[in-house]
Amino acid sequence: MNEDLVARLRANPAYHELVHKRSRLGWSLTAVMLIVYYGYVLLIAFDKELLATRMGSGVMTWGMPIGLFVIAFTVAITGFYVRHANASYDKLTEQIKREVA
Repeated sequence: MNEDLVARLRANPAYHELVHKRSRLGWSLTAVMLIVYYGYVLLIAFDKELLATRMGSGVMTWGMPIGLFVIAFTVAITGFYVRHANASYDKLTEQIKREVA
């Protein structure tokens, strides 16, 4: 890459705003995902009885819907990030391209 282009890019305040926003959201969503995932793992490790408790009179236990929630939450949080990135970061990236070029 052209060193002059890299220097102009790094000097652009919109670039720093983009990096800051993406990093903050990325780390926040990572923290939330880790809490949900490791919360489930810790629940498996320390409260197996809760997960083995049947829901109603059927054969389904609480472990099934909680595990499915973890999977669905992963899909939802990914969808949230993609939607937010398309709405916010893409506009900022285009602005940076116009300013730097």
